Amino acid sequence: MVKMGKDYYDILGIKKDASEDDIKKAYRKQALRYHPDKNKSPGAEDKFKEIAEAYDVLSDPKKKDIYDRFGEEGLKGGGPSSGGAGGPGTFSYTFQGDPHAIFAEFFGGRNPFEQFFGGRNGDMDEDMETDPFTRFGMGGMGGSGMGGFPRMGGRSSSLTRQQDPPVVHNLRVTLEEVFSGCTKKMKISHKRLNPDRRTTRTEDKILEVEIKRGWKEGTKITFPKEGDETPTNIPADVVFVLKDKPHLVFRRDGSDIIYPAKVSLRDALCGSTVNAPTLDGRTVTVTTKDVVRPGMKRRINGEGLPLPKSPDRRGDLVVEYEVKFPERLSQSARETIAQVLPPT
Repeated sequence: MVKMGKDYYDILGIKKDASEDDIKKAYRKQALRYHPDKNKSPGAEDKFKEIAEAYDVLSDPKKKDIYDRFGEEGLKGGGPSSGGAGGPGTFSYTFQGDPHAIFAEFFGGRNPFEQFFGGRNGDMDEDMETDPFTRFGMGGMGGSGMGGFPRMGGRSSSLTRQQDPPVVHNLRVTLEEVFSGCTKKMKISHKRLNPDRRTTRTEDKILEVEIKRGWKEGTKITFPKEGDETPTNIPADVVFVLKDKPHLVFRRDGSDIIYPAKVSLRDALCGSTVNAPTLDGRTVTVTTKDVVRPGMKRRINGEGLPLPKSPDRRGDLVVEYEVKFPERLSQSARETIAQVLPPT
């Protein structure tokens, strides 16, 4: 005769012919009743672990089959039933799970006490033995779930873990880095779960951000789920947003770069030559014989930044003229200008 050892069915308060849904429903009921956060009576923690072990065995078809045929000793490989014809052979089970992690996984990482009982503190009331879904009019376990909820073996819509909001960092780059493309190495610190799935540790990680040629300011680079990890959340995405560093020479306008060229009033009136620098270290000569008016622009095609979607093509270098007016004029200069310039 097989020695059963622990009676997992009795621990969950169900019969041996209980269905899969009955097992889930029983675990939910007993786990809520004996959870140490709600039940402060002596032995609640041990009972809570025992309930988790019972559910761990009975919810797994292979473990359940061996337990039903050979009992706890056969399941754990500790008795004569673990060998011989018809025995479980080399199968050996030891409950090493974390009952709190099983609980969190079953309830989708959320706090079911807050969900069903308004987040009350203190010991669990006696009537908590009643199925909380039934108490709140959510129906039984039949059909596809409880009052429109999926079966508790999955994740119900109201209990699904929520992902934390994105963690956003500005990533400043020079125009030269956008022109050539580069890789930035960004060091972050984030929390990660320990193997017990309850406690956390802080880890440093280097994220390599590849800046493509021509990327515009505001471009977002996302690293999924690199935020802090806890037993009850989905880690946030870490997002880097490209920001231009102020440049000593140029301004940026999309894929064009603006070069402010200061010319004297004399050159503005008589014709000027500007040696405009480029991002790759060359110089482009721009000559005009026209009168330069304040705000006038000259466009040199293909000397700007690479186009984000076609990096083999480039925007333009725009020379934006600024006319420098003299602060004072001599009397003779005034008279000469008065004779040369037509009256308006």
